[in-house]
Amino acid sequence: MVKEFISQLPPDKLSPFAKHPYQVREDAAMDELVESVRTYGILSPLLARPKGEGYELVSGHRRRLAAQKLGLPTVPVLVREMSDDEAVILMVDSNLQRENLLPSEKAFAYKMKLEAMNRQGRRTDLTSTTVVPKFRSNEVIGKESGESRETVRRYIRLTNLVPPLLQMVDDGRIAFSPAVELSYLTRDEQAELWDLIGREDATPSLSQSLRMKQLSREAKLTPEVLYAILTEEKPNQKEQIRIKTESLRKYFPRNYSAQQMEREIIKLLEARYRAKDRGER
Repeated sequence: MVKEFISQLPPDKLSPFAKHPYQVREDAAMDELVESVRTYGILSPLLARPKGEGYELVSGHRRRLAAQKLGLPTVPVLVREMSDDEAVILMVDSNLQRENLLPSEKAFAYKMKLEAMNRQGRRTDLTSTTVVPKFRSNEVIGKESGESRETVRRYIRLTNLVPPLLQMVDDGRIAFSPAVELSYLTRDEQAELWDLIGREDATPSLSQSLRMKQLSREAKLTPEVLYAILTEEKPNQKEQIRIKTESLRKYFPRNYSAQQMEREIIKLLEARYRAKDRGER
């Protein structure tokens, strides 16, 4: 029988989950959560497990932060005994349905859950795409999260990207499909590519990423070849206006992604256009 109980615990006594793959962003959604907690309180208990002399938070990291911002002395917590793997699976599942998850968040969450299921004795295959009759864990994860087995596998590939390239995926500067192919490059090749992207202000297309992947497999992806591929003119390439993220960062909450900043800028421009249009009538 699972031992569990509900208790009121100080937020500071709840340690964050180890290697928690989800960011707790201080954005507009957090502001809304804070106001909700201020008005209605915490309606659903947080989930934690005993760990050492205290408790490890499994689910409820955003509610914990909201409570801390409001200075609440305690929060309702469902304390349950569970193994490391059970805790990982519950932690991942409790957050996967959130809106606006970053690609890196889904990537590491899927990987953590897949490895936990593997340790529990279920069949997994992180790299092979060969069809086998057994029901694989990444297929189970896909069904539970509403995505295909192949999509789960491709997200997990992103965990092989060096952090600067993965950040570019989160920022929307590198698309998902090219990023998956770039994950097959060695870490040295990825580091060289990231340096080139910064110097040339260009990112690889899917076609270019596939060629880089193949040349990497053949041990022919030298810095010179990388440069030649990245700087070639792309078909139907349109002139773009580029603004460095760092130039905009001071105007937005520090945890805003590039996509969130872009949406806010477009909203402001649309509002300005409407105001100008009204003034000319």
